[in-house]
Amino acid sequence: MTLDVAQVCAELIRFDTTNRGGGSSEGEREAAEHVAAILADNGVPPTLLEPAPRRTNVLARIPGTDPSLPAVLVQSHLDVVPADPAEWGFDPFAGEIRDGFVHGRGAVDMKDMAAMTLAVVNRWHLEGRRPRRDVVLAFVADEEDQGEYGAHWLVDHHAAYFAGVEAAISESGGFSFDVDGVRLYPVGTAERGTSHMKLTAVGRAGHGSRRNQQNAVTALVTSLARIAAYEHPVRLTPTVEAFLVGAGKALGVEVDLDDVDGTIARLGPAAKLVENTVRCSTTPTMLQAGYKVNVIPGTATAQLDVRTLPGTIDELEATIDSLLSDGVTREFLEHQPAVEAPVDTAWFASMAEALRDEDPAAVVVPYCLGGGTDAKAFSQLGIHCYGFSPLSLPVGFDYRAMAHGVDERVPVAGLEFGARVLDRFLSS
Repeated sequence: MTLDVAQVCAELIRFDTTNRGGGSSEGEREAAEHVAAILADNGVPPTLLEPAPRRTNVLARIPGTDPSLPAVLVQSHLDVVPADPAEWGFDPFAGEIRDGFVHGRGAVDMKDMAAMTLAVVNRWHLEGRRPRRDVVLAFVADEEDQGEYGAHWLVDHHAAYFAGVEAAISESGGFSFDVDGVRLYPVGTAERGTSHMKLTAVGRAGHGSRRNQQNAVTALVTSLARIAAYEHPVRLTPTVEAFLVGAGKALGVEVDLDDVDGTIARLGPAAKLVENTVRCSTTPTMLQAGYKVNVIPGTATAQLDVRTLPGTIDELEATIDSLLSDGVTREFLEHQPAVEAPVDTAWFASMAEALRDEDPAAVVVPYCLGGGTDAKAFSQLGIHCYGFSPLSLPVGFDYRAMAHGVDERVPVAGLEFGARVLDRFLSS
């Protein structure tokens, strides 16, 4: 039976796989069993692995016709971030298909990629085709937290399953981005590091009405104000430089690498693809202090969402230390380094060719993800990880606002386009 990629995506959305973090999740086992059943029905034996009850991962390997070629990994995560139905215009887990879109939480992050992958497997099965190289499939849990039940656990405990894999593809790349009629397709070749940090201020507790030069809250908020106001220096990575040069040429924009901010300003809407990846960032996101309004607490804490570029962590730590008040210390809650895959490879060229085969006007450029993915886990195995989840999007469709956003949806035509592109790439 031929699988309709939009229907597969909708079915996956109907599994509520909400990941609330801290080990609390829903539905990953049911979604994984559904994926495994589709694989088995299409001649691909699945392996289900659980590091903890109901935190289920699905692995499979499709043998290629030429075992001398390096294998490729296609990885998707099945969990999603929470969705508050009161904020949405439709049920986030109903998986409705209407008005040319598949609606629901996970539509672009990233049950679309899982659905496109399954559609390609189904097509190969029905047509009796095999890829040239081994294709390893991983549908994982827990990406929306820290991956300790998903990709990082697989890398730590089942690395042998990925033997022979040279490159991997996953989310956040290969989608069309229209700029005044020019269709850019950014393919992720790098992503900033994730180094979440906790600040702790220790002072002297006391009565709120009395003078206190050792107020932990004051020390903490003074530090946070300095951190929030600090503008980190521009640090161009090979990926970002290649994006600026490629996008600038396609858009007829003057590129001055000595004036990166000015260059970005001239890119127009395309600035959104690069503006967050020319610098590190340290964003205060959480505060905790006190237990009564008339009591000065002895401690106060804050958390920072810290994103780093390759080779910048030592500089960033020194900068934060210089901005902290006396009595304020820092510690890493999570420290995953930035990753970067080479652009000048046959893998990248093959992705670009697959996109241009479906859209001859495609302008394919590398880009750096501002956030993070499971690439941080799989890159530890020496795998070159690329953001390549191809989609053709309507002009004006704000794809980047969909992930973790309200009323998430993905165009049906975009899914069909993406399945064809994935077929071309994985068959090459």
